[in-house]
Amino acid sequence: MTSVLHYLAIFFAILAGCGLGYLLLTLWSIHHFLRTHPKGDPDFAPPVSILKPLKGSDPEMYQGFRSHCLQEYPADYELIFGVNDLSDPAVADVERLRTEFPERKIRLMVCPPQGGTNRKVTNLALMAREATYDHLVINDSDIRVPRNYLRNVLSFFADKNVGMVTALYRGVPERTIWSRIEAMIIADFAAGILSALVVDRGIHFALGSTLAINKRVLAEIGGLEPLSNYLADDYELGFRTARAGYRVVLAEVVVETFLPDYNFHQMYQHQLRWGRTMRDLRKSGYAGILFTYGLPWTIVAALLAKFAPWSLVLLAIVSVARFLSTYAFCRWVVRDAHSRRNLWLVPLRDAVGIVVFVASFLGNTVTWRGEVFRLKDGVLYRENSA
Repeated sequence: MTSVLHYLAIFFAILAGCGLGYLLLTLWSIHHFLRTHPKGDPDFAPPVSILKPLKGSDPEMYQGFRSHCLQEYPADYELIFGVNDLSDPAVADVERLRTEFPERKIRLMVCPPQGGTNRKVTNLALMAREATYDHLVINDSDIRVPRNYLRNVLSFFADKNVGMVTALYRGVPERTIWSRIEAMIIADFAAGILSALVVDRGIHFALGSTLAINKRVLAEIGGLEPLSNYLADDYELGFRTARAGYRVVLAEVVVETFLPDYNFHQMYQHQLRWGRTMRDLRKSGYAGILFTYGLPWTIVAALLAKFAPWSLVLLAIVSVARFLSTYAFCRWVVRDAHSRRNLWLVPLRDAVGIVVFVASFLGNTVTWRGEVFRLKDGVLYRENSA
């Protein structure tokens, strides 16, 4: 039995070593990003249409709307909000916004269902056709942006090789532990994007926090309509832009998303949807996530080794790397004060990550906006469909 425990301890120590390698890569990626991130042309400021598909209410949604009306931007811009019907609770916030900012170009579109399972995308396809300007910025309903958001995002389009601009985001949690765990998961996910920048020499996907594109490139990649049955439409839009030979770049600005007061079940279902989506989109690469959890594997190795000195040394090294990488990313990249204050939750956050990783392989259904779908190769099918 002792020899079995010894070999198991070595096995988990090797997994921990892989996790340590990933943490060191993350630290290097943060350093590299801060030193070499490209700048846009501050004098390039074309008129732009902001498209925001809506369904129901999200935490702090109205404050997010307001932030788009407070932009310090020298060119014209408009906001187009899209709903499926006028009974949607979000309509009241749009009308309130019109009253507060009568000088802004604010439109509300009613977008009847077009048949796609991803109604957000079918709405966006209609909204894009009605947009006045050639440059489009799409972001989620709960996103709040800084005043230089448009100025920074659009500045990158001065380079004609840039096909899409996206942006990192930080989560603003509510009071529950599970809401704070979700914010830390967002921070870790965003830090992984910087690692992708180094390993892949660029990113080949985009984030729903910001999808900026011009109509010419959008038409060249087939428009939004082909994405109407995809769950990760943001990922697909960025992927297709990169596949067409254009650069996808990260803006310098960081935006905020406001998280609900999650209980465990709500947070778990949200993460499970994300996990199964990523599993479908990156079938080979997704399995590698298991090798990034250095801290849990180090703890298991120490327990199996009965806290032998070598296991404690490994535990100390991995722990320092784990906490330092999260702190550095939250402090200097996304300026996430909430997650920095919640570093003590890192072990629980990693445990949740492993549970979600395993569960993501145990089924193909996801819950989204109160509806249950089957997921296959990134495409959504309603549960009662053939």
